Amino acid sequence: MPKFIAALLVVLGSLSVAHAESNPQWVQVQSDHFTVITDSSDKQARHIDGQFERMRSIFSTLFPARVADSGPRIIVFAFKDRKGFNALEPAAYLAKGSLQLAGLFLRTPDKNYILVRLDTEGEHPYSIVYHEYTHFLMRKSEWIPLWLNEGLAEFYQNTEIEGKDVRLGEPSPDDILYLRDHPLLPLATLLAVDHNSPYYHEENKGSVFYAESWALTHYIQLNDFTHKTQHLQDYAKFLQQHQDPLTAAQHAFGDLGQLQKALTEYIGQRSFQLFTMKGTYTVDEASFKSVPISASDVDAIRADVLVGDDRTGDASALLDKVLGEDPKNTLARESQGFLCMRKQDMECARKWFTEAVKLGSQSAMANYYFAVMSLQTGVKGSDDAIEASLLTAIKLEPNFAPSYDALAHFYGIHNEKFDEAHALFAHAIELEPQQLNYRLNASSLEMQRNQPDNAVRILEAAAALATKPDQIQMLQSRIAQIKNFQTQREKSQFSASTSDVPTGNVTSSATNAVTADGKTFTVSAAAPETPEKTWPVADASAKHHTVTGTLREVKCAYPTTLTLKLDQGAKSVPLFSANYYKVEYGAANFTPPDNLNPCTAIEGMKARIEYADVTDPDVTGQIVSIILSK
Repeated sequence: MPKFIAALLVVLGSLSVAHAESNPQWVQVQSDHFTVITDSSDKQARHIDGQFERMRSIFSTLFPARVADSGPRIIVFAFKDRKGFNALEPAAYLAKGSLQLAGLFLRTPDKNYILVRLDTEGEHPYSIVYHEYTHFLMRKSEWIPLWLNEGLAEFYQNTEIEGKDVRLGEPSPDDILYLRDHPLLPLATLLAVDHNSPYYHEENKGSVFYAESWALTHYIQLNDFTHKTQHLQDYAKFLQQHQDPLTAAQHAFGDLGQLQKALTEYIGQRSFQLFTMKGTYTVDEASFKSVPISASDVDAIRADVLVGDDRTGDASALLDKVLGEDPKNTLARESQGFLCMRKQDMECARKWFTEAVKLGSQSAMANYYFAVMSLQTGVKGSDDAIEASLLTAIKLEPNFAPSYDALAHFYGIHNEKFDEAHALFAHAIELEPQQLNYRLNASSLEMQRNQPDNAVRILEAAAALATKPDQIQMLQSRIAQIKNFQTQREKSQFSASTSDVPTGNVTSSATNAVTADGKTFTVSAAAPETPEKTWPVADASAKHHTVTGTLREVKCAYPTTLTLKLDQGAKSVPLFSANYYKVEYGAANFTPPDNLNPCTAIEGMKARIEYADVTDPDVTGQIVSIILSK
């Protein structure tokens, strides 16, 4: 049962039935959980902030765990009119005939934004505030279909807070009148609407989608409350089991034809029941802080919103303006980094994140991506900066699991601070227990620590998370490899203190292998049992080179050796790694499979390889990193 939806529903049982102005004057107000930036007034900013804080208090009562996991403060852009709002809203809503939005929730790699217009009128002037905050709290429920997402937001948007009383579920008169004057969408159509559907974007179709989504949600919630049933909870359960929205609805609600008839009758009734709850939700708006903000910083943040909207041209033009006026603007450099990632230019992204970190960036994600990309490219002399940036990322965003995983990986590839790495992996797993890669990495670390029994226990515990055939096969193979290694070590009387312990099916860099759009993937390989020569180790002062070409004759040998030739047409460059666990992997212009085996899956691919000079007649150098491309 999805806990968030259960909380949304069960709690009812305890109730009683283009471009902005050229020179706008920006105001910034901060409370405990929100930052409001507006081109209106300080008074208006405090009131908007207060409404968000009040709504947060209400949701804290309804489902405290979800609110507690809501992350760092949210940035709210509150525009005094449509012009400022249009300058940042997604391009899909700017076309003629598109829905005229009054608010929008937007997630970017680094921040959560809520955009609202202050010139909307009506009985509930802050309905959009509550609507968007509901979306924010549901942001991790990726399984939820669009109709239910919007239906719940519409259900809570007209919340009224009056002293100790809170009223929930009040319908919008405009929605009711619209539904009575226009034919309803067939439920099969409503349930299937997604973000690409015209019913979500076009004004003449979107109105019925939003209104009918509210009506269906309100009807089912009230019906469940009245008859003490749990149809909506059942629906959520079926969705979690990966049923499509239509099939899940048929299983949870029964005959959709009968439901359509009941919904039509419900919309036609004279009055609608509301839900009330008791509580005190007062906020001292005078305690909020007015914090100065420069126009260039506002523009840098606005550019970050445009990057999230995929309006890359507008974002680039705005950032060029900011950096022209304020060459040392840190926020602009962070936004430039995310813009480069959106354009799938990882080298460009690393450049901007590097500059942002040097200027003292307080962005957790900028610090994280700088560290991960530096690890991938093997920049000499950057180890201290990498470690410092990952520690900063953890401090700034302590609930972001990939930073813990990346720092543990960093310690692992340097064969140091194993106890700290062990604790970091454990915390990453605690934060994201469903993430299989963290457990694979933790298992690899145990092999480095010469603790194969622990490695096997971690993998066996991870078996419940393996849902795909390739994941199941990979886990089984890896467990078998480790057990085989244990047997071989006992037979060969390997020393328990050997520093060159093979890692079986090693995860080379699950989180730290990053694609051009910021996605991560696992690199793992099952080591063959064929003995191999003793390879040299590149000196720390060895010269590094970068070469590009096509991968040929890719081979793995016991225990963890990787050899290959980089075909450059006129010549072939033979390269090796004595421990493919230490190679940094990445992808430049495509998304690899979740688990990439370098021993069998990269033959014939294009790659950019960094290597270090060694003295050996058989090879040119020792591989530092491999960036794959198609």
